[in-house]
Amino acid sequence: MGKLVRAMTADGFVKAVAVDAKDMVERARQIHKTLPTATAALGRLLAGCSMMGNMQKVDNGSLTLQVKGGGPLGTVMAVSDAVGNVRGYVQNPQVSVLEKYRGKLDVGAAVGTDGMLTVIRDLQMKEPYVGSVALVSGEIAEDITSYFVQSEQTPTACALGVLVDTDQSVRAAGGYLVQLLPGAPDSVIDTLEQNIAQAGPVTALLDGGLSPEDMLRRVLDGMEVEILETTEVEYRCYCSRRRVEATLISLGRKELTDIVGEGENIEISCQFCDTIYRFTPGEIEEILREI
Repeated sequence: MGKLVRAMTADGFVKAVAVDAKDMVERARQIHKTLPTATAALGRLLAGCSMMGNMQKVDNGSLTLQVKGGGPLGTVMAVSDAVGNVRGYVQNPQVSVLEKYRGKLDVGAAVGTDGMLTVIRDLQMKEPYVGSVALVSGEIAEDITSYFVQSEQTPTACALGVLVDTDQSVRAAGGYLVQLLPGAPDSVIDTLEQNIAQAGPVTALLDGGLSPEDMLRRVLDGMEVEILETTEVEYRCYCSRRRVEATLISLGRKELTDIVGEGENIEISCQFCDTIYRFTPGEIEEILREI
């Protein structure tokens, strides 16, 4: 289980959230069999999506982050529920290791910068809210920061990191997201900037044993911090046989009749998890009768 902590300063000028996403990113790596660069890219997006999904505070709402940067990884996508449980995928998980320098994965080059970050907020209203911004660096955190500033006019600092071990497993993953609320004085902004600079990379903080609460207290050092919520989060897929049947129905009568005519079982795998749903020709005929 991962851990997510949401906090606010007593003066009401800063709200923040942090997450330890090691377990959820490792689960994603196992499902999608990602190589290190893809693990880092997907892991950062999952951590960012988890925090943003939790911050919405809408029952049964969801939040989707989609990155299309034109790089070798292709599309990277993550979906969070209202708590911060996430699922996701990367189009090309087997991209060879790209490094900026020895030991530092080049996520930006793998994601690419010629494209968009799209944020879809399902707030349980008639239509979801969709916002897109051009990618700044493909490093994910800077792109999320840019989204908040451009689309929601909210000054934001986002830091994300994934540390991949020598055996390709996830050694540390997570991040924090800090936002200034209206009326925040320059002194608060200056303190935040200094704290963030002194804190250094997220991966080093997590690898050093800091919890999400520790990270927030370090970034908000000098301010009175009120912890609003501490919750467990995980990699969680909501697929089901019923949902897959609904997808099959959407194919239409002709295509399903053709599948029955071929007389062979079909297998449909969930794009988010490692579940495989098998249907016999007889079961497809049942679905046809439902139609």
